[in-house]
Amino acid sequence: MSDPQLSVIIPVYNEQETLPALFARLYPALDALDVSYEVLFINDGSRDRSAALLKDQFLARPDVTRVILFTANHGQHLAIMAGFEYCRGERVVTLDADLQNPPEEIGTLLAAMDQGYDYVGSIRATREDSLWRHVASKLMNRLRERITHIKMTDQGCMLRAYSQSIVKAIVATREVSTYIPALAYTFAAHPTEVTVAHAERAAGESKYPLYKLIRLNFDLVTGFSLAPLQMFSLVGIALSLASAAFVVYLAIRRLVIGPEAEGLFTLFGINFLLMGILLFGIGLLGEYVGRIYQQVRQRPRFTIQAILEQREEGG
Repeated sequence: MSDPQLSVIIPVYNEQETLPALFARLYPALDALDVSYEVLFINDGSRDRSAALLKDQFLARPDVTRVILFTANHGQHLAIMAGFEYCRGERVVTLDADLQNPPEEIGTLLAAMDQGYDYVGSIRATREDSLWRHVASKLMNRLRERITHIKMTDQGCMLRAYSQSIVKAIVATREVSTYIPALAYTFAAHPTEVTVAHAERAAGESKYPLYKLIRLNFDLVTGFSLAPLQMFSLVGIALSLASAAFVVYLAIRRLVIGPEAEGLFTLFGINFLLMGILLFGIGLLGEYVGRIYQQVRQRPRFTIQAILEQREEGG
């Protein structure tokens, strides 16, 4: 059996409420594209009935459905990475299972690739998110672009299309902790973005609470730039010079005016400020050291319990 023209990779984590609606819309949308395709679901250690529903869907459409079952929850990006390792399509599309990005929009991304682009990002036309998520996303987009010089208008939208060459390059990096869309941008020769529809989550709750969003942006910034470390080095130099000048000032003041106790609380305040900056720097350095530690351990990025796929006859 020849490789399909399109692979659709969908990470799944506790999505039992949305999967039936996803199945009902995804397959008709793909059938309408008139291309050969495969749908690769990655069950990311779900604790609900998601795995059972995926098995049922595999039995219903074994010709175009493959399912990877993780032994534990490894996170969305490692689930996508597993999909990249096992997909066979000439073009690869990633899609969330929550139906916030309509599967009917896959054709929009493929149309852009037909024009010669090797990586197609997406921009949500109207965001159906809470106000704080919308504002925080805009602020992080601007900060990330300034630090990493990676231009992604909407980094939170996972409906994206990749050429097989970019997928192979991403898999070859063997990075344990990374942000796939940004990594793809660095490898792409002709990237572009298209506008797609966006809807409220069909059911369930977001798998990205505030803490995970913060962690994701830390990974994005520290994984693609040394600018935070360099900026902190400059701050350290400036503070060292300012501290030296302040010590000289205090020494001259003591010689001219004599010892005094009135400035004691001011010194305490300055001391606590410097300690806070120092602790921030240690934490920032720890982020980079932690990434190195994760990488040098060379542990498997994910563990697979089983792969459900139709075996080729005579293979």
